[in-house]
This record gives sequence, C-alpha cells and structure tokens, in this order.
Amino acid sequence: MMRIAVIGQSVFGLEVYKELRKEGHTIVGVFTIPDKDGKADPLGAEAEKDGVNVFKFPRWRLKGKGIPEVVKVYKATGAELNVMPFCSQFIPMEVIDHPAHGSIIYHPSLLPRHRGASAINWTLIHGDKKGGFTVFWADDGLDTGPILLQRECDVEPDDTVNTIYKRFLFPEGVKGTVDAVRLIAAGNSPKIVQPEEGATYEGIQKKDNAKIDWNQSAQALHNWIRGNDKVPGAWAEVDGQKVTFYGSSLVDSGATAIGQPLEIPGASQPGLVTKAGLVLFGNDGKTLLVKNLQFEDGKMITAARYFSSGSNASVELTEEEKAFAEQMRGVWKSILTNVDAIEDSTDFFKSGAASMDVVRLVEEVKLRASGCQLQNEDVYMNTTFQDFIQMCVRKLRGEDDEEELVVDYVEKNINNMTIRMPHQLFINGEFVDAEGGKTYKTINPTDGTAICDVSLAQASDVDRAVAAAKEAFEEGEWGKINPRDRGRLLYKLADLMEEHQEELATIESMDSGAVYTLALKTHVGMSIQTFRYFAGWCDKIQGCTIPINQARPNRNLTFTKKEPIGVCAIVIPWNYPLMMLAWKTAACLAAGNTVVLKPAQVTPLTAVKFAELAARAGFPKGVINILPGSGTLVGQRLSDHPDVRKLGFTGSTEIGKHIMKSCAISNVKKVSLELGGKSPLIIFSDCDMDKAVRMGMSAVFFNKGENCIAAGRLFVEENIHDQYVKRVVEEVKKLKIGDPLDRSTDHGPQNHKAHLDKLVEYCQTGVREGATLVCGGKQVARPGFFFEPTIFTDVQDHMFIAIEESFGPVMILSKFKSGDVDEVLRRANATEYGLASGVFTRDISKALYVSEKLNAGTVFVNTYNKTDVAAPFGGFKQSGFGKDLGQEALNEYLKTKAVTIEY
Repeated sequence: MMRIAVIGQSVFGLEVYKELRKEGHTIVGVFTIPDKDGKADPLGAEAEKDGVNVFKFPRWRLKGKGIPEVVKVYKATGAELNVMPFCSQFIPMEVIDHPAHGSIIYHPSLLPRHRGASAINWTLIHGDKKGGFTVFWADDGLDTGPILLQRECDVEPDDTVNTIYKRFLFPEGVKGTVDAVRLIAAGNSPKIVQPEEGATYEGIQKKDNAKIDWNQSAQALHNWIRGNDKVPGAWAEVDGQKVTFYGSSLVDSGATAIGQPLEIPGASQPGLVTKAGLVLFGNDGKTLLVKNLQFEDGKMITAARYFSSGSNASVELTEEEKAFAEQMRGVWKSILTNVDAIEDSTDFFKSGAASMDVVRLVEEVKLRASGCQLQNEDVYMNTTFQDFIQMCVRKLRGEDDEEELVVDYVEKNINNMTIRMPHQLFINGEFVDAEGGKTYKTINPTDGTAICDVSLAQASDVDRAVAAAKEAFEEGEWGKINPRDRGRLLYKLADLMEEHQEELATIESMDSGAVYTLALKTHVGMSIQTFRYFAGWCDKIQGCTIPINQARPNRNLTFTKKEPIGVCAIVIPWNYPLMMLAWKTAACLAAGNTVVLKPAQVTPLTAVKFAELAARAGFPKGVINILPGSGTLVGQRLSDHPDVRKLGFTGSTEIGKHIMKSCAISNVKKVSLELGGKSPLIIFSDCDMDKAVRMGMSAVFFNKGENCIAAGRLFVEENIHDQYVKRVVEEVKKLKIGDPLDRSTDHGPQNHKAHLDKLVEYCQTGVREGATLVCGGKQVARPGFFFEPTIFTDVQDHMFIAIEESFGPVMILSKFKSGDVDEVLRRANATEYGLASGVFTRDISKALYVSEKLNAGTVFVNTYNKTDVAAPFGGFKQSGFGKDLGQEALNEYLKTKAVTIEY
C-alpha cells in the first residue's frame, strides 16, 4: 500500500478518493480548491469528515514558478504518489516529479487526440465514433505525458457531454484511475510515449465561442449543439436575444414536419416549432430536432412551447403543499447562503447556484416528496422559487405531464357524453404519426361505419418504440424509483381509469361492439381492479435465502433476487381490448419492466386512450408504448426484435406457434401464450337446473360469445338433455339484440365483418355435417355485424363444430349416458385445448373427482366465467402456457438471479 496525495476536486475526485481508501492506501493529504460562496468542494468536504488533512490553496504557482510556501506544505506530507483525478489548477513540475512513483492524471479523451481542457466537447463536436479516457503520467499541463492506461467506448449518435460522461467517462474513469494505481503498486505500470501522429489540441469551450455557425450540414450542427451540451451551451440570436440549444438529435428528413415557423438569423431556412420540439435545417437540407431552449435570464423551456412559454397559470396550494413549499424554502436558503431571504421571485442561478447545487436540490426534493421525480432539466426550466414550487406541486398532483402532453383528439358526442379519443401511435411519452403518415380506418361494428383514422405503425415505428422502452429501462427514472413509488403510479393510473370509466366503456362499446353495461362492469371495471391488485404487489416482490453446502472452513450465503426482464412486448386480441391490456400490462409494469404493446388492429382505441391516461398519471417517457398496426408487420417485428426480452401474447393457437418460433430464432425470448380454447362444460342430472341454465347461457353467450373461456361444448346427461335444451332455447329467445349503447340490449354486434362471415360459415358446416340447428345460425337482417345466438344439438364427437372453436354465440350440445362419469371425462378431455372447463352437480365428491380429472387450466364448479384478479389464469396443451392474473403472473415478467457470497 502507498502513501498518496490526492490533488483535484469534484464528485469524480471524491469517488476516486473513496475507492483508494477502500483499497487500503493512506491518503496523506487532499489538495483541492478553496470554498466557493461558503461551500466546500465535495472531495474536500468528505476528506475533512474522515480526518484527512485538507489543503485549499487558491494557486500553486506564480509567474510560472511554484509558490515556496505551498510546495513546502505539500512536500511535508511525504506522498509516494500523486493522483490527480480531476484537477483544474496548474501544478508545478517540482510537485509532479517529487513523489517516488511520480504523478498520474485522468484525462477524458483518447490521447493524443483532444488534448486540452474541453476534451469531451471536442470529441462530440468532431463527430468521433470512439471516445474514452486516458490515465497518463503528468507533465507540465500540456497533456503530453506518457500513457499508463486507456479505455474506449462507442459514441452514441445523440450523446451529449452529460450522457457520455455519466454512462462511461465517470464510472469507468473512476475504476480506470484506481486500476492505474493498482498497476503502480504492483510495479507493472507502463509508460507509453504518446505518438505525435493524430495529436490535436483544442482550446477551452466558453460561452463566447459556442455561437452556432448555421452554414453547416445538419450533422455538423447536431455535433456542435451536443458537443456544447450542457456546458457551455451552443447558442444563437433568436428574436433579438441569446437562446441556448439543448437536446439535439438527427431526424428523418423524409418526414414532413408540421409546425410554426421561427426565423433564425443566418440559418438556411426558418426553424419549425412542432409538438416534438424545434426542427432546424442544415445547409444540406437535412434536419435535426432540439428539445430544450434556454433564454438569457436562465429560464429554460421545452422547445415545443416556444410560442406559449408564458402561458402557465399558477395553482393554489393546499395546506400540505404549503408546508412542503416552506421546507423547500429552507433548502434553497441552505444552498443560497449569500441570500438574506428566499422570496417567490428569487432566481436559483442568479443567486449563485451552480450545477452541483442542481443535483443537490433534486435529491432534497426526493427526500421530502418521493412522488415528485425531478430531472435536472426541471430546475433549469423553473429557476425562480415560485416557478419551482409550482412545478413540484404539478408533478405531485400528476398534472405536470398533462400540460406537456399534446393530444390530437377525435371528439364524438355519443352516449350522452363527449368522448375524446387519441388516434396516433404513443412512443416515448408522445402521440406521433406513423412513418409516412400511414393510417387506416377503425370500424364501428354496430353500423359498419368508420369511427376515425388511426395511425398504422410501421417497422421503423416498432424500432423507435423498443429503443424508447430500452432507454427508459436502462437509463431512465423508471429503473431507479422505489418499488413502492412504482405502485403509487399504478394506483394513480387505476384512479384515472376510474374517473374516465364511462368514457372508456363508451369507446370500448363503439370500437368492439361490447354491450355498454358489460363494458362498464367487466371490460373497464376488471381492468381497474387489475391495476390496483398489481399495484399492491410492487413492494412485495422478493427472493429467498438458500442453505447450501459449506466448503469448510469457508462459509457461504446464497440468496435469490427477483429482477425485471427488461423490454417486454405484449400483443393482445380484439375481444376484450382494454381488459386484455390490463391483465398483461399491470403485471409487467408492477415487476418493473417497460412495455411495447400492440392492440388488435380492429380495436385500437381504448389502448391509445389508456396511453393518454398513463402519461397523465406520471409514467416516465418510454415506459409504456402503444402501436396500433397489423400483426404480420408490428407483431412480427416485435417477435424478431433483438432488444425485446419477453413477449406475452393472447390470440389463436396458429399465430401463437408462429410467435413462439420467431421468439426462439431471434434471441430466445421468454414467451407466455394464452391461445385457443374449446372449453367443455359437463352438466349432470343432479345439478341445480335453474343455475345450470343461467350459467350455461352465460358460459356461451357472455360478451357475444367472443370469450376465450367460453364453453365451446356442453355435455348434458341424457336424462335431462331435452329439458335443458328446451330451457336454454326459451332463454335465448328472450335476448334482446341491438345497439350496444342501449342499456336494455343483451346482445350486441360481433366484433368485425370477417369474424361475422366466419360464424356464418361455421354454422353452415355444422348443418352440413348433420348437427341439428335448433335456432339462430345466420346474420341478423339489420346494418352492422349482428349474428343470431345459435344452438346446435345432436353434435357428434367427430364433427368440425365439436372440435373447433367458434369464438361466437354458438352453443354446442351433446348428450352423455347417465351415470357414465369416466366416459364423459374422456370425451371432454379429447381435445388439443385446455384453457377452461366446468361442471354442474350437487354431489361434492363427484365435483371434486371431475375437477381433478379435467385437463384444463381453470375448472369452474357450479359457476362459470368467475375470474378474479387474484386467481391465476392460463391454459394447458395447445391453449398455451404461462399465467395472467394472481401472484403467478408476476413470474412471467421476472427473472431469478442466484447470488452466492463467501465469507
């Protein structure tokens, strides 16, 4: 172990200092910068807490020579090595050369390229594909000393100084500096002379020389803006004042941007203020997008709000919010020590705050209000105390995103209300058009007319959504928030869904044909229950400890961790559009994943409305993405995508097999499948006849028969068969067919025209094969996609309608011999499906025996369709695998990691 002097500053210097102490080295002195406005540098403050000698010299040399008093104090420490992790002062050579092992310094570029104090900026400005850092033997300040260690990383297309620093240069730089010290301690440290070939030296980037030259390509403009983001900030004259540009990205020049023109002196053409941000043009005609703008007074806004930046109305605070505001007033005062009092008009930055103070303020808010998840940009955009408090309160109320969210609604006056329907893709927290502006019409099955145009997602849209979900999972706030806070978001989403339940039910009824009362109670009601149920699980996901064999004399601790999988794709069917979304998405989010969801192409509207409510609930950008589109394009791309790690699907067995194959070939995705069913319902002669008739009707005709667990075949004991048929025919004749928004309607239209045609053909096949059509079997003579509730008897086991699912209002009845329980069980199980089943009998022994022998994921006894959010749901055989609902559903979206520690 060595005696080390740490010469430097900042959080980077602090982390290196802490790691060196952990390694067992003796820190003989920390030399850092003087306090600024009464605040100590983080490195010096930590060292003082540890009792290490801290020296705060304003300078080390004068007129090129070391200051004798300073050099003497340094030499007295007896350092064997100087480590300079982040040093802004000029250190005299007599100090650098003094220790036995010399001095090493960290530099954030791959030397000899980008020597100088703004190396990170110039790495981006020059558009380098590779970045990295160097630990080298210190020289006279020209960054020309021999190289000890280098590490490189890819530079991402939209990297800024901040992102590449946080992602690589900071964490890996700390490790690399400590690794360099290890090499020196082991006597294995190289001294590689820097080559002159490829060497560059660029000056310090300051605000004065960061002005944008508009006579460049879009790529060069993008590099200049991101290379100065956040410090010093690329700027230009706009409307007579300096405006600084942040958050640049290159965009597809083929897409036509729609927005309000903004004249920028010197630019090849006016910029466009769009709902996505400020679109800028290079001299090559290509485009870039800037997200944020900052004015000369320090105020920062989202670029999309340039023409409405002063339109925010203040909110009145509750007593609890006033108490929070006073707490934050105290925090501001502790940071702005030179200010006598914090007034509403006090400006954070004009009062002396710096970037480190922003980090502290964000953390202070999190400590006092965990539901208020701030980003550094939020402080830059709300610089006065009043604006800051208003912003925090809006976030706590979930109103902050509502102001920012831009929604192009389709409005309709229907069902005694005005419904407002989004109709675009939802990607990375924004409603956007599909690539090329492609759309399709979603149809109202009640009359066959178009409801509205809906964006039709393309493969590139899938890629954008997956990238957003990946970034949100790996880099965003979603992966950092506490599980309990994640639960609060899910609860809040459920509350918003409840507030909008009549609107959601109306949209569901109009888009899918569901009877409004059923849509309100089941489609929407159970969706709300599902989100509340899984919200409660967020902070209860846990592993376990495992006793393992010890390798004496050592001892081991082994435990498991349940971790989220990552980006999950969800593909849902058209029969319960919102409820199927909820069943899968709630568990997925509760486990901590991000999601890209494809609703059925024929029923997209409640899914995109859900996206709006999720944004208003405060879900971070990228966590939830909704892509209406075709299964062959969107579903296939999700199955094939290498960054999707899990796919949950509900739909046909045929498509499920194809998805499973694609997921295996692409990257062995985890898959859960809820597929087709032909659920048997056995009715014994000792049943409660009234209940068996009532529940049998529900088992077949619930939701127009568009029900995955619908009783696809009823086996009725022969001595009650005719009586049972007579009773159900009577009940079917009572069903009122009509407008699903009419509260007296029992039976609405089938979901879409192709499905209606399939049902007509299905019944024609049954008649051809010799089954007896007792009633129904044809389309209702009225506009829309209405089909008569249908009953077949005398159905033999070999018939098509006995084997295949109708997925419609078709009751298939077969007799079985009285008392022959095992024979009817054999017939009931003689199917490749195994989703659900049922039995009606008053004999509890018989009920238990039959429920044990039925080969299905769910067995209903003396009831049917009784699903609950707490009970696992899923099938056997070709009905798929994996579970929705209940605690078991969480396992579909979690991975288990085993950790073994030797001690």
